Amino acid sequence: MKTLLGSLILACGLDAFAQTKPLFENNFEKAETGKLPPGFEFPVGEFAVKEEAGNKFLELPGAPVDSYSVQFGPAGSADVAVSARVFATAKGRRSPTFGIGLNGVGGCRLQISPGKNALELFKDQELKATLAFEWKARTWTSLRLQVRKVKAGGWEVEGKAWTQGADEPKGWMISFDDQEEPVAGRASVLGSPFSGTPIWFDDLKVEKLESK
Repeated sequence: MKTLLGSLILACGLDAFAQTKPLFENNFEKAETGKLPPGFEFPVGEFAVKEEAGNKFLELPGAPVDSYSVQFGPAGSADVAVSARVFATAKGRRSPTFGIGLNGVGGCRLQISPGKNALELFKDQELKATLAFEWKARTWTSLRLQVRKVKAGGWEVEGKAWTQGADEPKGWMISFDDQEEPVAGRASVLGSPFSGTPIWFDDLKVEKLESK
């Protein structure tokens, strides 16, 4: 639980960066199926645009089972946010993990780990924060992650996730403070298809946080 003071600081931080400037957007509706669209770099995995029921999305195949990612948008370090919607399925007791990232390889990532019933925040391979989260299979889940410079010094990494049909949380659900300046790098989506079924990504967006 955050303290009252921490909540007030967080609210002030959100207010200070209420405005955003789009840097990258892709909903794949104009993308060619079967290929990785322009603007996506350093793919690890066979990512490609697919279509179902008139909707296009970026698909990570269900096999082979490993950890995969692809980067997109301009390189940035702080005062930047990434968001996406993700659709995945479970098979028996096996569930995938998936998420979004900032600051390139070795940066921070917001990850849903259904096997742990958790929403997790990492810096590189180090788990920085965790929160109980109930993932719903076969339902789109939205994720948002941002890194911002704090006036008092340091950087704040903040994330949230919510299921389609639910309201976006007004505040950040999970966060950690970092005293080390983030390196410049691209945003990313990532997944591990442990269930052996594809993971779909849609409505990818990178935004610059702008103070009022």
